[in-house]
Amino acid sequence: MIISRLTTKAQTTIPLPVRSALGIGPGDAVAYVIQPDGSVLLSKAPSAEGAAEDPFHSFAEWDSEADRQAFAGL
Repeated sequence: MIISRLTTKAQTTIPLPVRSALGIGPGDAVAYVIQPDGSVLLSKAPSAEGAAEDPFHSFAEWDSEADRQAFAGL
């Protein structure tokens, strides 16, 4: 069992093994589902809004370091 504590502002750090298992990092959203038995499921939230903000989100083939350098000044 992995445990973390709440701060006085009701914040917590998601432990590294949990972040790794969910595949989340800085800027990612998480979703909470409260179950009838009172337990809560934590998952990575769908990133649909990120795709809507970036019209080139689906063009992963143009997302290399060489491409970023080539188009950095545009």
